[in-house]
Amino acid sequence: MLIRVGQAGCALRWDAMRQCWRWPDPVGSQLYAWPAPPAMPSGVRMLESACVMACCSSGRVLLGLGKRLGMADLPQPGQPIRPLQAQVLITIDAAEPRTSISDGCTDRDGNFVFGTANTAQDQRPIGSFYQYSQRHGLRRLALPAVVKAAAIAFSPDGRRMYFADAARGALMQCDYDAERAKVVNVKTFSTLLEPGAGAAIVDSKENLWSVQGGVLVQYDSHGQVLRQIALAREAVASVAFGGAGMRQLLVLGAQGGLYGLPPDLAQGLARGVPDSLFIDSGSASIPVSRT
Repeated sequence: MLIRVGQAGCALRWDAMRQCWRWPDPVGSQLYAWPAPPAMPSGVRMLESACVMACCSSGRVLLGLGKRLGMADLPQPGQPIRPLQAQVLITIDAAEPRTSISDGCTDRDGNFVFGTANTAQDQRPIGSFYQYSQRHGLRRLALPAVVKAAAIAFSPDGRRMYFADAARGALMQCDYDAERAKVVNVKTFSTLLEPGAGAAIVDSKENLWSVQGGVLVQYDSHGQVLRQIALAREAVASVAFGGAGMRQLLVLGAQGGLYGLPPDLAQGLARGVPDSLFIDSGSASIPVSRT
């Protein structure tokens, strides 16, 4: 264990601009960083709870706030630490009170791709998948309706998208066109080993790392299971590569613990693929690594 903070773990992301991992605590309404930037605390209070985030090309953070996407400025060294107040960008599915944002990440072109979940007891499949950019606005992806969108991730070249319904038993894949927000050739990638899909990432060898039922499962590019990793003290909530050369894999626990892999597991892993930054207004388009 590297650090334990807050009450819950959620989406873990590597902030390449500030060289730290970040994650929101949706229970304690905090945004955490490890290692903490110089002269900064590890956590900053948020005025609204968030469970999804992405780092932006301007240095801000994009947050999934229930049914809304919002943008927040991070505190700077030497400035007073104030609670983060997000500027709301858009409300998702405003006419449907049962849905809420449940998962999301940037695609390789700097758009934010996310999905929603049915938070009501009826658990009908009314969740959807979307792409959001400040160039094109909100565009719904032509993917099947879900109870809870999960496992959104992209291949290193950005042409394949992975996703899942957390209430169903399979990881799915499709061909993805970022410019047109088009998806085709939807098919099963692999069955889940544990019920309840969560976060997912793809490494530089196109292995898919999938959180499911509190366990981290690694698949090869053909959907074959390579390994399973469980935490002794808590369920796995999320996972992210980062650090020098994107060679460090960290695991976030559901109760706020952040863990590094022991040497015998970390040795020989493929390096990660850096998240593309969400391209927000006033920022130039940032080249996307295809490595």
